[in-house]
Amino acid sequence: MSIQPPFTDLEIKTQDSGFYENNSLPIALISKGIMIALVLWALVFPANANGALGTLNGQILAVFNQFYIIIVGMFIFFLVIVALLPGSGTRVMGAPGETPEFSNFSWFSMMFGAGLGVGLMVFATAEPLSLWGSNPVVVAGDAAGNTEQSVKYAYRWTFAHYGFHAWAIYVVTGLSLAYYAYTRDMPLTIRSALTPLFGSLMNGFLGHVVDVLGVVATILGVSVTIGFGVSQFIDGVYAITGMDWIMNMGGDVPAPSKVGLVAGLVVIMGLSILSAVSGVGRGVKYLSNLNLVLSLILLATFVVFGSFGFAMSTYGSAFIDYMINFVSLAFGAYGPLSAADFAATIPEAAKPLADELFSGATNAWGAWGGSDGFETFKSGLTGAAAELDEETLAAVYAAGNDGRQFSWQSGWTTFYWAWWIAFSPFVGLFLARISKGRTVREFIIGCVFAPAMVCFAWMTILGGTAIDLELSGKAAGAITGASQTNQLFATLGVMIDGGLLTGLTIMCVVLIMTFLVTSADSGILVMNTIMSGGSQETGIKHRIVWGLVLTAVIGTLILAAGENNPMDALKNAMIIGALPFTMVMGLMCVSLAKALYRDNLRDKQST
Repeated sequence: MSIQPPFTDLEIKTQDSGFYENNSLPIALISKGIMIALVLWALVFPANANGALGTLNGQILAVFNQFYIIIVGMFIFFLVIVALLPGSGTRVMGAPGETPEFSNFSWFSMMFGAGLGVGLMVFATAEPLSLWGSNPVVVAGDAAGNTEQSVKYAYRWTFAHYGFHAWAIYVVTGLSLAYYAYTRDMPLTIRSALTPLFGSLMNGFLGHVVDVLGVVATILGVSVTIGFGVSQFIDGVYAITGMDWIMNMGGDVPAPSKVGLVAGLVVIMGLSILSAVSGVGRGVKYLSNLNLVLSLILLATFVVFGSFGFAMSTYGSAFIDYMINFVSLAFGAYGPLSAADFAATIPEAAKPLADELFSGATNAWGAWGGSDGFETFKSGLTGAAAELDEETLAAVYAAGNDGRQFSWQSGWTTFYWAWWIAFSPFVGLFLARISKGRTVREFIIGCVFAPAMVCFAWMTILGGTAIDLELSGKAAGAITGASQTNQLFATLGVMIDGGLLTGLTIMCVVLIMTFLVTSADSGILVMNTIMSGGSQETGIKHRIVWGLVLTAVIGTLILAAGENNPMDALKNAMIIGALPFTMVMGLMCVSLAKALYRDNLRDKQST
């Protein structure tokens, strides 16, 4: 029995004239409608928007935290199977006999540029340092935070958050887009990836919904990235100029204020929109090259003046530990611990006080920053609860471990998975564009493993130096005591001084700025590519409009959040917005498996 040819007759109707010429009107209007509604809500009712987003996020995590963890674990194992199978791994993404468009060096360089972005500038030091003080092993009470013992555990989860899982998320989207675009000559847009499952239904409203989910996820993913980047940009400007008005000086440490964040946002997005209007966007390649050069200078600074020996020994031991625990990191998912389940497992003497003990025993942040979580738990008790004996309290604290693990995982790992998922239409589309002519196996190995190893090196060289400076006592808490987005500058301040410090700080600010401008410009391009039905040439006016919409989304959500946590509303909105696209990505895997299997059968029938 012959296999029917695949469905490739995908038609995305676009407007013939008017403002939305060459754009899909339903995708454009629905996407903008959702974003404008979010902006107006955050602008008119900021407290309500911030509270409601936080509440909804909490409810979603209570139900879907395990879903987020497990499906991302499935992504990496799905890609490994696809790469290993000869029928799928050797398939070329392009016409028969087509060769890669870019050399291996250029291909890896561009992937390096995609991976080494704002997130790695912000979290190169902040991620290892934060996880050094609080990670699941510390939360369980099996290790003390901010000690030499907890370095291994800090990097176990640092590598998990920035390693193979993260790039697998990007590659699921990128491989799906590239496969259909280059082997079936279909539009380079999200709905193409689901045609093996839904066929002609992707020509109608269902296809519009899929593309809209991709646009919304991209906007929110890019928004969080720009939000963190602008925060670090303001920290750098403050380090250079000392301008107090851009900082909130009322907290434990100086941190960017809402005024400073909005001012920085206007500057960055203004440059991005100017790039679109002037045509400078065609020079993104040159900005990317500049980013690479400046990144290498920064890396060389840490190699020469930092703790390179400590970093490299950490790299080796941490990588081995990461691989040993890989499966548990992929599928070790936690759900919320109910008060009833907690009460059922604590000692009899503590049962009458279960309600009072529950919140303290399930607080994942009691061990934050190296403090003893159990001691913090005990010190917060009053009355009859404080009079319970040590053994009973230890059993109570142990009973709350699953609750602490859930809180930590949903606050850290799930946040990252949602962020990478929201960012995957952007990075995935970029990876697809540069990988025409590659085999499926080349694409998976090259886009999952190579950039992840670069991320590991970056994190250990920069973050390892920061940890070593604290362990040796040279930093004396100056780095761990700084805000997350300021920890890179704080590390530089301990490591070097004088004119070299000033010059490197200015260089870092320029690097952050160029990363932000290229990220914003590229993100806007991806949104317009989806709305134009896969066209890689999009009108300037639509890039300007989406630049303004993106600015409004970020700005209003920053203003809606609390003064001490200005990123909260953005992060909550992103996790909420990423959930539907996570489900789309799950369907992408099923769809791609079907397409590869049936294409293999067609090849066998034709020979």
